Amino acid sequence: MSSPLDEKTISIVKACVPALEAHGLDITREMYKRLLSNPDIRDLFNMSHQKDGEQPKALALAVLAYARNIDNLGALGALVERIAEKHVGLNILPKHYPYVADALLGAIAHVLGDAATPEILEAWGKAYWFLAEILIGREEQIYEAHAAAPGGWVGWRPFTVRRKIRESDTITSFELVPVDTKPIMKHEAGQYLSFKLDVPEHGSQRRNYSISSEPGADHYRISVRRAESGVVSQWLHDTVQEGQVLEVSAPSGDFTPGLEKNSKVVLLCAGVGQTPFISTLGAFLKDGTKRTIHYIHGVHTAQDEAFTDYIYALAEKNALTADIFYSHSPIPTNRSNSNVHLHEGRITAEWLKPHIDITADYNICGPDSFMRDMIKALTEAGVPEKQIHYEFFGSAADAELVGA
Repeated sequence: MSSPLDEKTISIVKACVPALEAHGLDITREMYKRLLSNPDIRDLFNMSHQKDGEQPKALALAVLAYARNIDNLGALGALVERIAEKHVGLNILPKHYPYVADALLGAIAHVLGDAATPEILEAWGKAYWFLAEILIGREEQIYEAHAAAPGGWVGWRPFTVRRKIRESDTITSFELVPVDTKPIMKHEAGQYLSFKLDVPEHGSQRRNYSISSEPGADHYRISVRRAESGVVSQWLHDTVQEGQVLEVSAPSGDFTPGLEKNSKVVLLCAGVGQTPFISTLGAFLKDGTKRTIHYIHGVHTAQDEAFTDYIYALAEKNALTADIFYSHSPIPTNRSNSNVHLHEGRITAEWLKPHIDITADYNICGPDSFMRDMIKALTEAGVPEKQIHYEFFGSAADAELVGA
């Protein structure tokens, strides 16, 4: 249990907010430059997030949110939980934290220069370790839960690609079973798997992919979109074949729409953001609870659309209603179902607003800009915060929603 921060430390950290607003991204870029010079630490990170600048930006937002809320850490509870879940998926251990502390404090000193007084560095050292101990404690709880769960494990476990399924022109699914043939831990709908991959000419890579299979199956399934410049996604699509072995950590993530919640559910997604909801639909249908389910999905073209037959089959059974949007092509003319409505264009806040039921639970997944638009529209319409659930693809991008 972390000892409470003293008032002096809290006061100094909060006084640093203007400096973080001005120089936070420079600090996190310098921090990662220092941190990633160590090959053992570098291999823990998704390097694509470094190349596109996402990870330094996400960390800068998270540090700023921490500084702003250091006297009200309850506001950061959801963010802390998501970071802990990500760390467990990537097998981050207590021994890794000192490296981050050294890199962060060194970066603050480097960027702020003489303004980074010994008093400021001491305060940030205390603040860092206060948060680190919270994360380490929560991560230990998650590791213990994984180890104790039937079929659970800690660390990397080898899985074989049992089936490789082309879902669309841009999405391929991989059905995974453990090499040791022992049972696997039952995941919760909405969780993801983390992978340690050795990609030829690119070395060790880390990635997270949402699980698209229903909970309780004898396998896990991930459904991966081919990214135009994606080192790992292109390797998975083009090179990985049935029979190949991949290193996988136990299911993680807190984006888990509860089965016991509202009987009215809206699944609102764009692009490959649909994948956790395919698992969610399987869970909803399996538990037998009567629900009104509205599935709303935005996709570029019909050729990019995955799980089409599955959605139409559920609509045929009156298990859901659906609205599908095609932003880069005309509406397909070879599909017909009274419970499925097809639209040209994108899902917009203007379209969503008249369709909002403020008594429903909304689950949202997709590109950041899409999610922010949807969350804003729902909030402005009066949907209670507790009924809006979302998952960002980035490492900690939702820091912007907690005060950054």
